Amino acid sequence: MRFGINSFLFASPFTDESTKLFAQFKKWGFQTVEIPIEDPSHINAAHVRAELDKAGLACGSICACMGPGRDFRGTAEEQKTAMVYCKALIDQAVVLGCPSLIGPVYSVVGKADAVEPKQQPKEWALVVKNLKVLAKYAEKKGVQICVEPLNRFETDFLNTCDQGLKLIADVGSPALKLHLDTFHMNIEEKNQAAAIKKAGKHLAHFHACGTDRGTPGNDSLQWEPIVKALKSIKYTGDVVIESFTTDVKVIARAAAIWRRMEPTRDEIAVKGLKNLKKAFGA
Repeated sequence: MRFGINSFLFASPFTDESTKLFAQFKKWGFQTVEIPIEDPSHINAAHVRAELDKAGLACGSICACMGPGRDFRGTAEEQKTAMVYCKALIDQAVVLGCPSLIGPVYSVVGKADAVEPKQQPKEWALVVKNLKVLAKYAEKKGVQICVEPLNRFETDFLNTCDQGLKLIADVGSPALKLHLDTFHMNIEEKNQAAAIKKAGKHLAHFHACGTDRGTPGNDSLQWEPIVKALKSIKYTGDVVIESFTTDVKVIARAAAIWRRMEPTRDEIAVKGLKNLKKAFGA
């Protein structure tokens, strides 16, 4: 198990210039970096890989940014755009030596509306169809796709562990795994530990977030049962801090961060990592 940091805490978009953050991440004690790639043209993957190697870090995951126009349950054009984008991220993952493409790899974030019951199976079928294609591509490249259920305010498509497991079963690819996030689970799951145990072997990525998107461990979550559940399923994937602040304006707006959660974003990273290491006994 490795501890990682999502670069959205410090930069959006992530570009080649953003690699200057790596030395500080390493100094703080992180082992991996999660890189949200808003547009594949924003980075030279070979350059980023070289900078990671220089800093003694690994790219543990690439976060898919499913913005407008990228939707596997949308129009034919939106589905095509999403496919081209996600395949490009998988290609970059190979160059970066990154094992996982993670996030809501199914639909545009923010599409949360009451879909007519008769329309729901059609949208589900579209996502399954597209993910079968994408997962087959990922299999050939040696990359896994970890789909993340989001809370009801960010999507109406995939909100719970149960739904995520159903999607994985329907796609039927060894490359498709589950990604759980404590922030979203705090809203949608009756019991986070129970959801983690149910995910079991399918869980391949984990976001450790405070309930207010601030510092993990400086929030209202009961971390002891969460850690115990992860250990019970012998989870070996990354545990990544994905917190947002008002300092990165674009992300703050997208994630509805209207106030400062902690004194500084450095504090979120440093104290968050300290809290997680203590909780995991690392």
